[in-house]
Amino acid sequence: MPVITEEEFRKKRTAGALSGLLLFYGEESYLALRAAQKFIADMEKKLPFPDFNLQQFDGDASVEDIFTAVEALPFMAEQKLVTVSDYPVDTLSADEQARLLDNMKNVPETTVCLFYYSAVAIDGKKNAKWRSFLQQAGRSGTVVEFPKRTGPELEKWLCQEASRRHCELSRREAGLIISSSGSDLQTLQNEIRKLCAFVGQGTITREHIEKVVARNMETTVFMLSNALAGGQYDRSLQLLDQLFYQNEEPISILAVLSSAFVDMYRVQVALESGGTYHTPAQWFDYKGKEFRLRNAQRDMRDLSAGQLRQILSLLMETDIQMKSTRVSKRVLLEKLITRILLVAKGGNDT
Repeated sequence: MPVITEEEFRKKRTAGALSGLLLFYGEESYLALRAAQKFIADMEKKLPFPDFNLQQFDGDASVEDIFTAVEALPFMAEQKLVTVSDYPVDTLSADEQARLLDNMKNVPETTVCLFYYSAVAIDGKKNAKWRSFLQQAGRSGTVVEFPKRTGPELEKWLCQEASRRHCELSRREAGLIISSSGSDLQTLQNEIRKLCAFVGQGTITREHIEKVVARNMETTVFMLSNALAGGQYDRSLQLLDQLFYQNEEPISILAVLSSAFVDMYRVQVALESGGTYHTPAQWFDYKGKEFRLRNAQRDMRDLSAGQLRQILSLLMETDIQMKSTRVSKRVLLEKLITRILLVAKGGNDT
């Protein structure tokens, strides 16, 4: 069976009872874990004698222990559930792997065997053991993949999470939360919980978000790049002070700042070549991060490709100095900010 989405799996469940092998995995491991927890909880409610008919294993279990449980008949019930979390297939010996794959072929209809991954990454492209595991799971059962959510998908998900808590959130405000906190689902989940607790029931506004939602380091640095590109001296130093107050590492600040100006340069070159702001996504990895290109087009304002090249040169020079001299990294960053502002205002830094 081909890999299916979470939505397709819901429809499959609604259509009838499941049996056999299940696998939940993907880049969005938080969603894989949540889906597994919900599936287990739903099954547990339906299973007679769950102490006997629900058996759970982790990565320390042996292949023999897992499939002894899988092959055992349910106790006074039509089905049983066996779950296996974060099983480290890539560390198995050749003999253990062969036994695992062979047993996966023969899961009885009286058992649902769920493998799910939330803390172990499955790399089916580079690792042969994982590839064989995925292929066998696809042949013998149902594989549900949870890919990384993109900007619009994240906005929709946040709106749904707010609705579940009896709050109303618009797509525009959802985008504001993402731009402030990043795209990590667990972080976003925490922020929406905080917002709904703060609002109670009702509409979540921009004012609520600005008051409650925590900005991550990356967001603050991108705001700094915006201020620098606009020649805003006071705003730039205020944001830099905020980063230092949060005890952010200067090397990390410089890395994110560099990536912001690289985005601007790529977009500027694309526009000057007759393309659009989205053209760099054809050549570089912006999957799930397309908003960075939109922000880059907005932030670069009237900066020319020549000015951006000069700024990138200053960033590289500062990076070398941070890694090769004993000069205070804070001093180097403050000096860099001043030099970038000079370039942005049309001066030539030397």
